[in-house]
Amino acid sequence: MRYSLLDLSPVSEGHDAAEAIAATVALAQTAEAEGYRRFWLAEHHNMPGIASAATSVLIGHVAQQTQRIRVGSGGIMLPNHSPLVIAEQFGTLATMFPGRIDLGLGRAPGTDMETARALRRNLQAPDTFPQDVIELLAYFGDPEPGQRLHAIPGEGTHVPLWILGSSLYGAQLAAHLGLPYAFASHFAPDALEEAADIYRQTFRPSEFLERPHFMMAINVFGADTSDEAHFIRTSAQLAMINLRSGRPGKLPRPVERIEDHADASMIRMTDIGGRIRAVGDKAEVQAQLSGLIDRHGPDEVILAGHIHDPAKRRRSFEIAAAALRDLGFEASQAA
Repeated sequence: MRYSLLDLSPVSEGHDAAEAIAATVALAQTAEAEGYRRFWLAEHHNMPGIASAATSVLIGHVAQQTQRIRVGSGGIMLPNHSPLVIAEQFGTLATMFPGRIDLGLGRAPGTDMETARALRRNLQAPDTFPQDVIELLAYFGDPEPGQRLHAIPGEGTHVPLWILGSSLYGAQLAAHLGLPYAFASHFAPDALEEAADIYRQTFRPSEFLERPHFMMAINVFGADTSDEAHFIRTSAQLAMINLRSGRPGKLPRPVERIEDHADASMIRMTDIGGRIRAVGDKAEVQAQLSGLIDRHGPDEVILAGHIHDPAKRRRSFEIAAAALRDLGFEASQAA
């Protein structure tokens, strides 16, 4: 089993986007040294606390600053884009960094409706996500006789596609197309078990994948002491509370007593929505990860964790990697 890392290039309070991008590069280099298989970045727009809006650009920057780790999207929100443009972008990345690029695809807009309109989306158009995924697969494949549209670069690169989701829709589509599936259990865990079952039971082998490959996302807040781990987690809790309250902003500084900074019902909301998590020192993180993995049986895990201090964020993922290796996970040494 392999372990991977999801990053949103968080912009912390007191810092700017340039510092966030530098911290993302440093984190990717740490992830590579710690044996993470993939380093994925996510598309979000109009978010003061996220610097990964131009996801393909940042993927290229991270890939240039690393050597072996696979770099990709977790994900690109395909309804925001033309499939041909995404094929050209990721085909270019795959040409520059052969064998190292992943393309995870989401169906949600990844933003609010006003921003979606600014992205030139036709909000009244029918849902064409399945057809767009099939179109993308064709662009990355070998050219067919008489084919008129070509992604150049992109054609023949066979960039691996992943379907991402937080509901049953993505599980069904990934199974139908024979693609790997990643579930966003780090923030939307309610359908985790049902989605995993549907994906595994209805999976159809394809030219892309012989057997189902299910990835689950887990939040991790690791530190050298348990108290420190619970302290640094409060940044993620406050960020989610601010987002759900209509006040998105930079990633807040951690606080000693979150109950002094947020209503009890909002704190419960973050506990429930973020319940797929491991928090504590290495022993606690290892025990919690072991329990989640034993219960859900993923083929791969992808770890996330919004932490205000970039050094403590890197330390958290170092602790998680050590815990997973002790559990028998395989460190990745090459793309």
